[in-house]
Amino acid sequence: MTEVAFKVDGEVIAALRNAVRDCSERGLSFASKWAAELLCSLPSSKRRPEPTIVAQSDFHTSTPARPRSPRPSLSFAAQTPAAIAPESVHPFSVNPNLADVSALPGQSPEILQQEAEWEAEDADHIAMARTFMDSKEYLRVIHWLRPCRSAKAAFLRVYSQYLESEKKALRDWYKLENTREQPPEPVNTSLHNLLELVRNATDPWLLFLKALFLCRMSRREEAIESAILSIAQYPWNWSTWAALGDCLSDGDELSSLLPLLPLPSNHPLVLMFQVKTLNSLNSPSDNELTLCDRLLSDDCFPRSMWIMALRGNVLYYLHDFTAAEAQFRKILAIDPYRVDDIDILSNILYVSENNNALSKLAHDYLAIDKDRPEICCIIGNYYSLRAEHEKAVKYFKRATQLDRSYLAAWTLMGHEFVEMKNSHAAIEAYRKAVDVNKKDYRAWYGLAQAYELLGMHQYALYYYQHATALRPYDVRIWQAQGMCYEEMGRLKEAAECLRRALIGADPQETTIHSKLAKLHHDLGEYAEAAAYHRRIVEVCRAAQKPIQEWSKSAVYVARYHILQGGGDLALARQYLEWVAVSNAEEVTQANELLRRHLPAAVMRQQQQQQQNTTNVPGRAASEGASFT
Repeated sequence: MTEVAFKVDGEVIAALRNAVRDCSERGLSFASKWAAELLCSLPSSKRRPEPTIVAQSDFHTSTPARPRSPRPSLSFAAQTPAAIAPESVHPFSVNPNLADVSALPGQSPEILQQEAEWEAEDADHIAMARTFMDSKEYLRVIHWLRPCRSAKAAFLRVYSQYLESEKKALRDWYKLENTREQPPEPVNTSLHNLLELVRNATDPWLLFLKALFLCRMSRREEAIESAILSIAQYPWNWSTWAALGDCLSDGDELSSLLPLLPLPSNHPLVLMFQVKTLNSLNSPSDNELTLCDRLLSDDCFPRSMWIMALRGNVLYYLHDFTAAEAQFRKILAIDPYRVDDIDILSNILYVSENNNALSKLAHDYLAIDKDRPEICCIIGNYYSLRAEHEKAVKYFKRATQLDRSYLAAWTLMGHEFVEMKNSHAAIEAYRKAVDVNKKDYRAWYGLAQAYELLGMHQYALYYYQHATALRPYDVRIWQAQGMCYEEMGRLKEAAECLRRALIGADPQETTIHSKLAKLHHDLGEYAEAAAYHRRIVEVCRAAQKPIQEWSKSAVYVARYHILQGGGDLALARQYLEWVAVSNAEEVTQANELLRRHLPAAVMRQQQQQQQNTTNVPGRAASEGASFT
């Protein structure tokens, strides 16, 4: 059955408008900006008609969604507006006037009316608290909202407690800088207490906080459950989706989760979540590119810069740098001041060695805001491309000072230290990157390379294995791991790694085949070596490459069949004749094999046929010495 395409309608537009307002009122600026960008990406003709929304009060915490799950607890039938459940208010029991009523989806009008009255009473305090949040005075928010009774005030109070505890954890962490007592990352000791405040929450906003706290405490299964419950009631809070994505460690977990989401599989939110999560795991595929194209169709969000950036990231991870650059250029044409994801464009220009374009990008964005970590990353890439590694390190370090969780800066700083032959500093930078995000393969790969430079192959092997676990089809990592095994003298393991590399390699590549042939030759497995050399000849001839690129392989195959018992003398003759009439270096070897060894091999083969003997014991061993 063909899946019906999703179309953005008045209901989705109303939901986005509500999300912009609701997220902004709760201090979720990232989610509010995301919803606003999506809303404004729609044609004005779609946005012009104001949808008529019948509400029982001015209290809004949820928008209608299209249910897929038949479970009553996830039904959207009576969710607009949804008042905070007293069980989710009760943990804030600093106020004795809170009602102790079990309010589940489909609350009575009386409870909804009571919540609306409380929010009206708290309106001035909430407005003042929002100004305090904007200036990051979280303790004042907590103080002034303590007597308030509404669900919105409860959210702002708990969220401010969380943000203040994060500030304190970061301060304490910096106090221990450059000491042995400093942990890998800041430790928020208040998470358990904060979780108690929302343990019995049923309000979607408090469920989001519960999922956030549980995720930070590495209680992933409980966090996923809370996030799904929050999405079921209020799907358009992108912060909840982000928290849900942080709970996933690989694509298999994402595939298992998608059927559990309380939205249709073709819903834009589900598609965005899938692409965004796989981008964060550095493992998107052509399927995600197709999903982005669906999201950018006329029926969805044709001018969404956020989705265009998603698409640009997919192309970047697929190593289609030309198309990725074009995608980001399209974003800049719409909004030349958008900083989000601009560091990815600088990475593309760096890899493409487009010095002029990278210089212009750095100059333009330095004038916009020199204190954004993404812009520091652009300048660092610019200096790195100019081989000014000390200056590059300075700007990458500045980026980490502005945002210690900025993974790209730690990783790129490690690369610069490797270029400067400072392996110990590189290892420290890569370790910081791993502390920030253990799901990013680049930090593990960088650690492996740094230890390999130090000659510590056993350590390098450990980190290569971590990297290949995260990127099982990355050709480059499998090749590096194979070389590490080869350095350790473990040739069989090296060959196995290179065979794994072939799974994700271009079918027309020959470098890995050449390395495999050499390994098998060193192991005395001449038949396997000849098979890989024959593959090289076939690929090169099919691509019409000059004979100089495959003459060595052709001579090897011929020698194997003539001297090592391969037996296909017709193939050997053909390969040798091709090489003999060329200007390749192996012409002398080919002529010698044609004149001296091939006639003798033909004679031996005829004698064997006459004697009906298919195998001569010890022949391979006796002729092995003549194989060079």
